[in-house]
Amino acid sequence: MNKYLLALLCTVMISGCAKTVVLHEEPYSDKVKFSEYKIGNNDQLLISVWKNQDLSVTVPVRPDGKISMPLVGDAQAQGLTPEVLASELADKLSKFIRAPNVTVIVLGANSASYSSRVRITGAVNGPLSIPYYTDLNVLDLVLEAGGLTEFANADEAILYRNTPDGIKPYHVNVDDILNRGILDTNYLLRPSDILIIPESVF
Repeated sequence: MNKYLLALLCTVMISGCAKTVVLHEEPYSDKVKFSEYKIGNNDQLLISVWKNQDLSVTVPVRPDGKISMPLVGDAQAQGLTPEVLASELADKLSKFIRAPNVTVIVLGANSASYSSRVRITGAVNGPLSIPYYTDLNVLDLVLEAGGLTEFANADEAILYRNTPDGIKPYHVNVDDILNRGILDTNYLLRPSDILIIPESVF
């Protein structure tokens, strides 16, 4: 599991057993930056060898981080960029064919989709985990989850977000957003955010 995601989930679970200091301020926000893509487990790759159709294959990245292809056998893929993997495969194939021209295309970036997902749980009709996309906000996520249950304490929701100083919990008033049209806490979400809607204490 992605190390950040594991740390975030552990923080959320621990907070359920201890008093969480929730920040009543706008969550840390910065332009979402996507670094050069690195291949991960369960990605689908198209490996094309120019003028060698028999060597061109579509393969999944296995749980051990490797792929298999003709002549090469097993090769490490996890953690490499498509360009680096293509170069390494070309080097291996050069033992069998002259000047191989290899291209690696990521057909399914499944690992990235998982690690950057946003999640909502607690007193909602359908707790869910969905891929992050630009301009997704709190209201969008609540509606995707089918709205709140009748037991929801909607004005005390907590948004857990990764910041340069670690994982921090921020107050979100979902009741204001849904029922009063007050959008002060209808924050834009970031990859790996977790929104928790607590239940009312009777």
